[in-house]
Amino acid sequence: MEIKQSIPPILRPEKTKPVSFLDLIAKFQLEYSGPDAILTGISMNTNDLRPGDLFVAMPGLKTHGAKYYEKALELGAAAIITDSEGSQLIPELSIPVAIIENPRGNLGGLAAYVYGNTAGNIPTLFGTTGTNGKTSTTYLLEAVLRQLGRTTGLTSTAERHIAGEVIVSRLTTPESTEMHALIARMRERGVTDVAIEVSAQALTQRRVDGMIFDVAGFTNLSHDHLDDYADFDEYLRAKAALFTKTRSRQAVVCLDSEYGKRIVELAEVPVTTISSIASVEADWHVQVTAELPGRTEFELHGPKGEKLSSSVPLIGAHMALDAGIAIVMAVVAGNSFAEIAKAIDHGIDAYLPGRTELVSPAGAPAVYVDFGHSPDAFLKTLSAVRKVTSGKLLMLFGADGDRDASKRPDMARVAAAGCDILVITDHHPRFEDPASIRATLVNAAREFRPELEIHEVSPPEKAIRVAVSLVQPGDAILWAGPGHQDYRDIQGVRTPYSARAEARAALQESGYL
Repeated sequence: MEIKQSIPPILRPEKTKPVSFLDLIAKFQLEYSGPDAILTGISMNTNDLRPGDLFVAMPGLKTHGAKYYEKALELGAAAIITDSEGSQLIPELSIPVAIIENPRGNLGGLAAYVYGNTAGNIPTLFGTTGTNGKTSTTYLLEAVLRQLGRTTGLTSTAERHIAGEVIVSRLTTPESTEMHALIARMRERGVTDVAIEVSAQALTQRRVDGMIFDVAGFTNLSHDHLDDYADFDEYLRAKAALFTKTRSRQAVVCLDSEYGKRIVELAEVPVTTISSIASVEADWHVQVTAELPGRTEFELHGPKGEKLSSSVPLIGAHMALDAGIAIVMAVVAGNSFAEIAKAIDHGIDAYLPGRTELVSPAGAPAVYVDFGHSPDAFLKTLSAVRKVTSGKLLMLFGADGDRDASKRPDMARVAAAGCDILVITDHHPRFEDPASIRATLVNAAREFRPELEIHEVSPPEKAIRVAVSLVQPGDAILWAGPGHQDYRDIQGVRTPYSARAEARAALQESGYL
């Protein structure tokens, strides 16, 4: 039976300092003459509107938010801001109504003002972007800061962290109203530093408006999200927006991908560079010293002779590079390199849900569940698993439906090149025909490597059991795509599902648990 997954509520501060509507009007220089109102929150959606909120009624793809003014009144909205079009839909009300053109473009600023997230009154903000690695860099940065004794917050694809409290994320990229409510709650809990995963969509859809990052980080850029952007150059420029003066103060840019140099050229803020390639000229360099099952050891070398040795509880040279980016971001923010080196001398203590996560016990075939869903992510993760696997390497994956279809053949080719056995299954079909998605992947893999053993198995519950039957101790399975997620999107319904749980069940049924 399919059960629609409930989405956790938006996190808000427990207490807010009331804001005068007239003061807000004066701050944003809006034309309004009428009574005042006291605001204690802000919402753009009546599904989360609470008494005392400012309701920002914006035009949407299908309808205008102003059409929901009655619902907003019923729920206790204290005031409404909308555009000229929206004002024509709202009659004279008992609460104040003001006009601001381009409400979407002003939403972040309004939210920052309502929640008091003003300069000098917020934690140190770190924002990391990139096609791959932004989640791991965000988690590793939070861990470094925590080991320094800071009180940390985090918001990522998988989770929100608030001073040690862990909450499942509602959405990959929260709206600016939710983001500012979250920052205010973190302030309330004494958080000093916040690590934030920033997607290209978060920038183009203005979901991090009203925030200036103290340090912005760039990991890499590769083929992904071309369903949202017209071409690769548009995708690049969407990421580059994080490194403008309106978005950040300083930057740390990795030069391992060819687009790192482009980001440096486009950046409007001071840039510190880093690379894991010895021949690349950069301020900092990461050198992997050991790749072991469950741990990668590395050294970080700085421009003034700085050096530290540490490790991450993850496999892969790319994870060591992400750790290096995180450390340099902490240094650029003003933290002592010597103190960082001492704090992480015995390793960075981080848990990254669904990132090359080993879910099998000793004595069983190694089964790794990973969130990677792009050709570049496959390439790096397959390489990492191969280096710690003595036997065969089996790759299990599917592709997203209703998302960038142009990357599917490359995903299949990279998977076929890097494994000994390939099992292709379903992922999030959404409203696409899953058989058609699988056919594209199978055909591309077979054309690229005809001699490879390839299995097409649906659904994924069956596919992981077939995969386990094809390997033995000493072999490894890399299940790419689902990672930490606890659902599959099928015909618009979030069906509860856990790749980690299914993998463990398959191992148990085969006598390994």
